[in-house]
Amino acid sequence: MERILEGDPRSVARAISMVEDGADGLAELSAGLFPHTGRAWTIGLTGAPGVGKSTLAAALVRAARARGRSVAVLAIDPTSPFTGGALLGDRVRMQVHATDPGVFIRSMATRGHLGGMALAAPEAIRILDASGKDVIIVETVGVGQAEVDVAAATDTTVVVVAPGWGDAVQVAKAGILEIADVFVVNKADREGADQAVRDLEQMLRLGPEPWWRVPVVATAAAEGTGVDELWVTAESHREALRSSGRLERGRRERLLREVEALTIEELRSRVRRWLDDDPGLAGDLTDRRIDPYRAAALLGERAIRG
Repeated sequence: MERILEGDPRSVARAISMVEDGADGLAELSAGLFPHTGRAWTIGLTGAPGVGKSTLAAALVRAARARGRSVAVLAIDPTSPFTGGALLGDRVRMQVHATDPGVFIRSMATRGHLGGMALAAPEAIRILDASGKDVIIVETVGVGQAEVDVAAATDTTVVVVAPGWGDAVQVAKAGILEIADVFVVNKADREGADQAVRDLEQMLRLGPEPWWRVPVVATAAAEGTGVDELWVTAESHREALRSSGRLERGRRERLLREVEALTIEELRSRVRRWLDDDPGLAGDLTDRRIDPYRAAALLGERAIRG
C-alpha cells in the first residue's frame, strides 16, 4: 500500500492483478487506499471494435502530457478462454508512451472478479487514483453491457464511432445516446465522416433537452487531427459537472451502486453455497414439496439471521 501511494508502477501492477484474480487481501488493500482516492478525473472511452479507440487513447495521453498531467490508461478487454488474460493485451498503439514515467498503461481482464467489469473497474481505478495519477482513461470494447459499465465507472464518457457506423435506428436502440457525454467520429478523414456527424447531431436533437448538450467532435487520431478539440470539450464537461454539483453527486451514486452490487454478489455466493450444502432443501425443491418462492424466503431468513 505504501509503495502504491508513492506511485511505484510495479506495486500498482501487482495490485491490479489482485483485482483481476479476486485475490485474498484485496479487501484490506482497498480499505487502506480508499481514503487517498477521489482526486483523479476519469474518462471512459468506449465504442465498437475497429473504430480506433486505442489510437485515440494514445492521442489523449499525448494531449494530457502536453498539459503536464500524469495519466493512466486502463484497457479492459475480453478475457481469453485459454489463458484467462486480456485478449488485446499488447497495446501496440500505445507503446510510444511506454517509457514515459508520467504514463501507466495496463490491460486488464475481468476473469476472477465477481460481477465482471462493473466491479473490477472501480477498484482498479481507485488503485490508479491512489497512486497519484491526474487523469485515468478507461478503454473498453463496446459490446452492449460494457458501454453501460464504463459509463457507470467514470466521470466523462466518450463514445467513439467511425464513418459507416451503421443504421442510426439500431444505434439509438443500443442505448449509447443515453450514456455518451461526448461523441467522437474518429477516422474523420474517410468518406462519410460528415454524414456520420450530421446523423448523430440530428439524433441528439430529437431527444429531450438535457442539462448538458452532448457535443460531436470529429477526429483523425492517427494524424492527431481534432484531438485538442476533444480534450477541450471533455474538460468543458468536467467543469460543467463540477460547477453544477453533478460531479460529487455522480461519484456518490457510483459508490452506492458499487456497494449494492458487492452486497448482491456476496449474498449470491452465500446462497449458492447454502444450496450446495443443504441437499434437503434442494430435494424438497426438486420433488415439488416447496416452491421456489418459499425456498427463496427460507434462504432470505437465513441471510438475515447471519
